[in-house]
Amino acid sequence: MAEFMDVHHGMQGITDEQLQEAHRADRAIETEEGVRFKQAWADPQSGEVYCLSEAPSAEAVMRVHERAGHPADEIHAVPLTT
Repeated sequence: MAEFMDVHHGMQGITDEQLQEAHRADRAIETEEGVRFKQAWADPQSGEVYCLSEAPSAEAVMRVHERAGHPADEIHAVPLTT
């Protein structure tokens, strides 16, 4: 399965609890699209949130985020890792 890094903009002031809540919302429905969210990071000051996932496609990642109520602004394939 491919890995993807997605980015959410405009989430200034996000708290640890809000990040955890959003991640839980994704995890609750991820299997319906064949996605596995691995990790999420946030910078409350810049408002950037990043999520790393394994999925069959970027579209599957987008569908999960949309259904969970926080669509991604960008989704990037991660073809190489170390």
